[in-house]
Amino acid sequence: MKGGLVDEIDRRLVALLLENARQPTATLAKQLGIARTTVQDRLERLERRRIIAGYSVVLAEEPSCAAAQSVVLISIVQRDQRAVIERLKKYPEVKLCSVIDGDFDLLLAIESPQNEDIDAVVEEIVRIPGVERSKTIMVLSTKFDRRVPLTPPADLRSRPAGSHGKIEARSA
Repeated sequence: MKGGLVDEIDRRLVALLLENARQPTATLAKQLGIARTTVQDRLERLERRRIIAGYSVVLAEEPSCAAAQSVVLISIVQRDQRAVIERLKKYPEVKLCSVIDGDFDLLLAIESPQNEDIDAVVEEIVRIPGVERSKTIMVLSTKFDRRVPLTPPADLRSRPAGSHGKIEARSA
């Protein structure tokens, strides 16, 4: 996550919003054991730092409208990495692009209404200059989805006690 979450309260706040982003700040404050104004300040800071990039509607999954999902591993010519990633950004079906190590260089999460659509997107992606090979893995089902980091970013864990900008987590 860009900028990382600051402390345990921020992680809990984001987790509550992921469950229901329409909760009033007073309800969030009560659940977190902090003042409503503190919740509002934290939300504004998380939005300013683009940790919270927006709020959206989450549709219930129905068999008739469930999207097909796949993970696509891509091997690329390293000097073309930036250009390949810029081209991948143009595909709305590509929901995630991560640089990885191992036999492949990029991991893509792709969603589309049907498997055939994913196949068509992958066929286009492998024709991007700089893409050498790919491997597609179809997602059969998702058992759970954790989007909130479980640990603070390394730069916050490594600060010595008493250092400038020390952040203390409060427990509720």
